[in-house]
Amino acid sequence: MANLRVHNDRLEVHLTPAEKSLAFRGADVIVQRDDIRSATITDDPWIWVRGIRRRGTEVPLVIAVGAWKTHSGSDFVLVKGKRQAVVLELSGGEFDRLVLSTSRAAELIDRLKVGGAEDDAATDAAVEEATGD
Repeated sequence: MANLRVHNDRLEVHLTPAEKSLAFRGADVIVQRDDIRSATITDDPWIWVRGIRRRGTEVPLVIAVGAWKTHSGSDFVLVKGKRQAVVLELSGGEFDRLVLSTSRAAELIDRLKVGGAEDDAATDAAVEEATGD
C-alpha cells in the first residue's frame, strides 16, 4: 500500500513495487505543495476517474493505478475498491490531478493546509496506510 508523505515543500506518493508495476512507472509521484490548487474528499472515487488510460492498470470498481490522458493533460490515479479518496487539483508539474484512495483523507487534507495549526516540523510526517489493503 502506498504511503503519502507531506513535507514543507512537497507531497510524496511512495508507491509499492506492485503499484509501480501496475502503473508502469519506475518512480514515486512527487508534487510541489505550491502546485496544489484544491483538495476534495470523495466517498466515490470512481466518478473522478476521467479520460483514457494511457499507462497503467484498471479493473473497474476494483483497482485503477496509473496515468489517464485527459483533454487538459493527464491525471495520476491510485484507486482501490470503494474506499474514500482525496482528489488534488494541480496547477503545474507532471499531472493536472491526483485521485488517491486513502483511509486517512481528513488527516491528509489537514496536513496540506497552509498556515494550519500544526507546526512545520509536524508537517514532515507520513500519512501511513494511504491506500489500505
